[in-house]
Amino acid sequence: MIYDILQYGAVGDGTTNDGPAIQKAIDACAAAGGGRVLVPGGHIYKCGSILLHSHVELHLEHGSRLKASENKEDFLEVEAAYRDHYRDTSLKVPSYENCEYDGEPKNYFIMAKDAEDVCISGSGVIDGSEENFYGEIDHNFIEGTYYPRIPMLLMKGVQHLTIREVTLTRSAFWTVHMVGCQDVLIDGIRILNNLKMVNCDGIDPDHCRNVRINNCHIESADDCIVFKTTEKNAYLGPCENIVVSNCTLTSTSAAIKFGTESVSDFRNITVTNCVISRTNRGISLMLRDGGNIENVTFANLHINTRMFSDQWWGEAEAICVTAVDRKQGNRAGHIRNVHFENINCSGENGIFLHGSEGNSLEDISFRHIRVDIRKQTAWPINHWDLRPSEVPGMIPGKVNGFTCVHGKSIRCEDVVIRKDSSMDPWFDQDFCWQDTENVTVVK
Repeated sequence: MIYDILQYGAVGDGTTNDGPAIQKAIDACAAAGGGRVLVPGGHIYKCGSILLHSHVELHLEHGSRLKASENKEDFLEVEAAYRDHYRDTSLKVPSYENCEYDGEPKNYFIMAKDAEDVCISGSGVIDGSEENFYGEIDHNFIEGTYYPRIPMLLMKGVQHLTIREVTLTRSAFWTVHMVGCQDVLIDGIRILNNLKMVNCDGIDPDHCRNVRINNCHIESADDCIVFKTTEKNAYLGPCENIVVSNCTLTSTSAAIKFGTESVSDFRNITVTNCVISRTNRGISLMLRDGGNIENVTFANLHINTRMFSDQWWGEAEAICVTAVDRKQGNRAGHIRNVHFENINCSGENGIFLHGSEGNSLEDISFRHIRVDIRKQTAWPINHWDLRPSEVPGMIPGKVNGFTCVHGKSIRCEDVVIRKDSSMDPWFDQDFCWQDTENVTVVK
């Protein structure tokens, strides 16, 4: 069955709040056992919160746009308890200094919760109306008015989730946040966010299992695809059994990232056949909490990085793997059995590995890697960036082709470092080993 939202009272003039009409169509579809809720093309449908149900497909026709309302009263609470207990979401420090987040937003735009067989499809657009959430603005950085803001798609406890073909744009916070979801297919979507808007991650699998992310194009000021295990949802267990393939990614932060929210494990994850361009960090594994990272493979990638303002974490590293404590008494987990193969890196920095005393990075291998380092911007490169961390986040230091601090059983096979003369003022050496044991380098 097809349930056309226009038949349930939607206007599509871009001014009227069509949220109640859209919700009526979704509720009717679910009550009948499921089907397709149709968002017709040629219209802009302004709306607040929308709740999806089991066996419902929300289908956006070509030329349709769901646009987030400018009225914050149109967005409902994720949990009813928030109505009675004030939850502090004020912004106390800039996001680049600290943005700890337990994984539970106060409000939602489009949500499915404890549902099965949910689908969002079509070639239409979902628009997060980012300007409604602007705080401080400068040339390099747009801060949000509060934290955490409203995610665009919040999928909680969904079994058999499909998101395909849609364009998601101008999100002011995490674009696709999946919490405790199992059997997920995300295929052929576009995420086009503002490259200055802080915290507008692309896709965030959080304590999720059996996830496939394929054939997507993502532009995002924060991380494009980022695996999380947040504190609020620790009972949901690890993030595991995930494949990312055939994606094109651009970010002001990291294109592929693990953490920093990392209270549970990440394991059995593969990233292949992706192109990363114009990005502050290519691949970033960042353990700051108690979870571990193990059994992860990256293969057949092209990575291009460039420096940007220090309001964004990173120093143009093509590959960055760090395990340091977030704060005193909060010990970071371990990173082991991670492998990089057939990767071409170009940009303003190389490969950076940094464990911590008593917590060495272990069994990390690099095979058939090319690192071409060339100055591309006017930004200086004179620090190692460990933010957020108990130790000083910005440590003075020059660029190396390959840096490893606190490592164990590190193997490099056919790793070639090529440094252009434009990097002479910032470059130190091809390979730098500190407090690292059992190193194997094969030409």
